[in-house]
Amino acid sequence: MDVAKQSAIVTGGASGLGRATVRALSEAGANVAILDLAPDAVDVVARETGELGIVCDVSDEVAVTNALDHAQERHRVARIVVNCAGVPGDMRFVGRTGPADMTCYRKVIEVNLLGTVSVMSKAVARMIDLEPIGDDGERGVVINTSSITAFDGQIGQAAYAVSKGALAAVTLPAAREFAGWGVRVIAIAPGLFDTPMSTIVPDRVLASFREKPLFPKCFGKPEEYAELVLGICRNAMFNGETIRLDAGVRLEPR
Repeated sequence: MDVAKQSAIVTGGASGLGRATVRALSEAGANVAILDLAPDAVDVVARETGELGIVCDVSDEVAVTNALDHAQERHRVARIVVNCAGVPGDMRFVGRTGPADMTCYRKVIEVNLLGTVSVMSKAVARMIDLEPIGDDGERGVVINTSSITAFDGQIGQAAYAVSKGALAAVTLPAAREFAGWGVRVIAIAPGLFDTPMSTIVPDRVLASFREKPLFPKCFGKPEEYAELVLGICRNAMFNGETIRLDAGVRLEPR
């Protein structure tokens, strides 16, 4: 798909991976709707890029529908949807104070997993009525953000790893379901990236990371995630897969 002049939606678009993705899509000529929970950050990115900012909590179904309506009124139905919205979930199944706090656990699942599925399903329901484009008859592409914790979940990631593992599991059945309409679904599983969420990574994990046999020996840049997003949009053979973007790192149990 040629990204230029296409309508796009990026959740979590006001920081980290999402912010870099908004910039990359905008510079490639797409019309982007920036969905994020933080009003001030949304305004900043909207002013920086000239794109449409919409305050939205992806765990709120009504808010998601309203945001998609707003984006559609300004830009038409989106053919490109990138889900970057997410929250950390640093907890154990059984910690020092007892079993996991299910209120906190549920919040991680509601945002990371259910929020992503909500945006994806509601966006694709609109995509399938679009006219197909290109030689392949494509109607759209959805790119969800999983994590290497989906495969290398560490002790203390009781909620986060589960939410991201579920997103990896969603990819193939969604791609198969939407194939008849010409809509692709891909997940990216980033490793350690230089984003606001990386500030909570313990020092011992960082020290261990630098000793591992990987290349390059550094955190990924959000722009490198965004470059992969553009590549996936442009190459129709990307479908039904979770792609690790991690420099070859494998996480230790703790």
